[in-house]
Amino acid sequence: MRIASLCPSNTELLDFIGLSDSIVGVDNYSDWPRTIEGLPRLGTDMDIDMDAVEALRPDLVVASLTVPGMEKNITGLKERNLPYIVLSPNSLADIGQNMLLVGEATDTLAQATAALSKYEGVLNQYGELSSLIPDRPSLYWEWWPKPVYTPGGGNWLTEISELAGARNVYADDARASVMTDWEDVLSRTPDYILLAWVGVQKHLVKPDSVKQRPNWFDLQAIRQGRVHIMEEPLYCRPSPRLLVGLRKLAYFLHPEIFPAFSLSEG
Repeated sequence: MRIASLCPSNTELLDFIGLSDSIVGVDNYSDWPRTIEGLPRLGTDMDIDMDAVEALRPDLVVASLTVPGMEKNITGLKERNLPYIVLSPNSLADIGQNMLLVGEATDTLAQATAALSKYEGVLNQYGELSSLIPDRPSLYWEWWPKPVYTPGGGNWLTEISELAGARNVYADDARASVMTDWEDVLSRTPDYILLAWVGVQKHLVKPDSVKQRPNWFDLQAIRQGRVHIMEEPLYCRPSPRLLVGLRKLAYFLHPEIFPAFSLSEG
């Protein structure tokens, strides 16, 4: 089967199921697994070159609606009568269901079911360990600084936070993505500030940048240096690679509870 993937999270999910050898083209931002490096690039996930997709003669295109604006990709696929499915997960359970959807579409349901079992096994393991933690630090996840965007209660990072023995300070907001402001962040007094700017490489994000914001000294997290740059690919993409992010975060926050995990891995 010849599969084209139109966003990084889809490419990573295909790899987790064991379908990376079937991928014949990917969007410009897909960077995992490493085996895709030589594949044809189909444009940015918001501006896919449909001529390039059609030229690959795909048996299946795995599209996405995780970001507003991706709708035009779906329109393009329909206009060209290309076979496609759409993944649009917001939760960890959604990601699991997407594995089965891909398995059904590729006639690899047994393979996808095995991958789902592995995925759920890690989530269950960390759920059991996190239940041993009574006092949970609060986390402020920052997806974008200005305007401030942060994951809300309907997003996978709220679940990842809980499984890692912490809590998202915006868990009370049911939305998947919340636009707010720095003043509101200050009022929630997070114990940690975790910067994972969407689409920005880790080395380009500077933790001291938060000290240029109004009233930053009011936050103990900043005064005590609890501002951390997180790997965008491990936390901002709704794919099974969130398991790597979970393992890293959990061991970082509670090394006495969770399995050792090198922060240089993943």
